[in-house]
Amino acid sequence: MNILAIDTSNLPLSIAVIDENKVLGELATNVEKNHSIRLMPLLKTLLNEVQISPQELDLIAVARGPGSYTGVRIGVTTAKSMAWALKKPLIGVSSLMGLAHQIPFFDGLIFPLFDARRERVYTGGYAWKQGELVEVIPEQILHIADLANKIKEQDRKALFIGDDVSKHRASFIDLIGERAEFLPNVYHLPRAAHIAQIGLRLYQQGKEENLGFAPSYLQVAEAEARLMGE
Repeated sequence: MNILAIDTSNLPLSIAVIDENKVLGELATNVEKNHSIRLMPLLKTLLNEVQISPQELDLIAVARGPGSYTGVRIGVTTAKSMAWALKKPLIGVSSLMGLAHQIPFFDGLIFPLFDARRERVYTGGYAWKQGELVEVIPEQILHIADLANKIKEQDRKALFIGDDVSKHRASFIDLIGERAEFLPNVYHLPRAAHIAQIGLRLYQQGKEENLGFAPSYLQVAEAEARLMGE
């Protein structure tokens, strides 16, 4: 089974093709460039490299957010268009879970996070149970202090992952001390192969998106908030 995965939910862009046994190919960048211009050419390059035609894909998985409004929208729209044009099943995967999935064997809680401004982050708490990554603290937007309080309630080590961790590292150390754990920067780049692997597992469990599939932003855009007076 050939699975294509797309993650453009934040500044990094990552795409991958895997089968049930291995990663066939993966491309990733972490530069200030327009995903809408670069995504399709990179997809074409990757499929050519692994010698798989679009028609030979069996499943398309996409990071559904949270993250950048524009980035999430580009990835989801591209994945939906491909899935429906090729008549292939589509699976949406949490961008946060995809990032947390990159850290196996940690016995505490894993907190992937994306900056949400004003000392807030998009985050959720994950843990490995019997070889499967499960959500322990629901995905939400939290102020750093509120996240620290939730971590204290769990009484477990907390490992933070994501490009935006560096912005809040000092605050975490101040608020939860030695309970906070951090990774070298090479671990913070999202990998679409993990989106593909989670997508495959969800598909095998009988899940599949329908025509109403939409990105998960966790909050309205800033312009919408102003319009509603929030």
